[in-house]
Amino acid sequence: MEQSCEKYENPLISRYSDAEMSRIWSAQKKHSTWRKLWLALAKCEKTLGLKITDAQLKEMAAHLEDIDFNAAEAKEKELRHDVMSHIHIFGEQCPKAKPIIHLGATSCFVTDNTELIQIRESFQYVRGQILGVIAKFADAAEKYKAMPALAFTHYQPAQLTTFGKRFCLYLQDFLIDLNNLEFQLENLPFRSVKGTTGTQASFLELFDGNHEKVRKLEKMVATEMGFEKIIPVSGQTYTRKIDFYAVAVLSGIAQSAYKFAGDVRLLSNLKELDEPFESAQVGSSAMPYKRNPMRSERICSLARYVMSLTDNAAQTHSTQWFERTLDDSANRRIVLPEAFLGVNAILKLVANVAGGMKLWPKVAGSHIMAELPFMASENIMMAAVKAGGDRQELHEAIRKHSLEAGRMVKEYGKPNDLLERIKKDVLFVKIAKTLDKMMSPENYVGRAPEQVEEFLKIEVKPVLKKYDAILKTSSKRNEGLKV
Repeated sequence: MEQSCEKYENPLISRYSDAEMSRIWSAQKKHSTWRKLWLALAKCEKTLGLKITDAQLKEMAAHLEDIDFNAAEAKEKELRHDVMSHIHIFGEQCPKAKPIIHLGATSCFVTDNTELIQIRESFQYVRGQILGVIAKFADAAEKYKAMPALAFTHYQPAQLTTFGKRFCLYLQDFLIDLNNLEFQLENLPFRSVKGTTGTQASFLELFDGNHEKVRKLEKMVATEMGFEKIIPVSGQTYTRKIDFYAVAVLSGIAQSAYKFAGDVRLLSNLKELDEPFESAQVGSSAMPYKRNPMRSERICSLARYVMSLTDNAAQTHSTQWFERTLDDSANRRIVLPEAFLGVNAILKLVANVAGGMKLWPKVAGSHIMAELPFMASENIMMAAVKAGGDRQELHEAIRKHSLEAGRMVKEYGKPNDLLERIKKDVLFVKIAKTLDKMMSPENYVGRAPEQVEEFLKIEVKPVLKKYDAILKTSSKRNEGLKV
């Protein structure tokens, strides 16, 4: 497709997200859904006794997708109202149905209900992506469950863990995100037919004061559009708090992705882990040797934007006056699609990085061995106590040796020689021959390998089994997508 270079293009669409998420928020999807809603309303009104003919319904059904956007744009310039312009254009295509299109409805019947449909479809798409990410992390956790890694607290060397255990931390975050997404998806209500201020007065008038028919109409339209739940009360719009919680779920996903990608960037600097890197990929225009973690940096960049949108959605809800004001409209045209497009792009990248990480165990091992003598000091002290030593005396000796060994490392750049210092100390002579055996990293990872196995078995595999069909569909759909 030829692209114009004279107009701004949203990079979320042209550069980062995939075609399916863009389609969900496209003008075609939006306005064809408006027409489907008008058809559903008319069908249900006919069923409940209004004078609407099969010929009118058939005419509407024949023109759900063939929208003349140029004509609608011209009409909107004349009317200054987007919904009315599309009603006119639809009516011109359906002259028989023109008198009953939008009967009893207000603009938010089509705008709000369409957005709820778009949110629902976007959540379903993102759910498949999260499952794909979870599956890739599960594979990595299983593969590296016992591979020792230097753990960090405060970005300072701490006790050991395993790479598989660390991957489980990311896994757990995305499982929480999946649960939150499912909750919002299962509880997402439909606005259905509420009228101009939410009182359904226009529909009550259409049905000559018959409250039961109005109640039935509301349920029938929702069912027609695939919704079981209807928001109990509304003003002209559904409460914008729903938007906030939808964006909050996306923010949570972005947070999880940022945490993972940030760690990848740090580990890349330590040369313990690399993200995927193509053979012809350029890391820097000036430094040919560079291998920058550009995918992880992009994840963090996009995630920061998505996370910022929760504040916007919160402000939009809080500032809606009474039954509605229009200051939400222009804002939501940007925030809702971009939040989903952003997360779509983020999850593509996370799946790519998680599925193609390259670990460097020898580098990781060298970092471990540079710190392990310090970490093993308590074990050494306990072994010496068992051999007859005085705990307090041994503790003081190790403290002094540790400080001196640390000084040699920092001041002179020498290797950590704490173990050699302890071997030469007469206080530890009885265990000197066993010290080398105590330097096996596997002895210091605790229950990390077992925790990985238990976590995958109890928490992860049941989820992957439950959503197996969705996962397979998502994986097939995303094959070959470029990041």
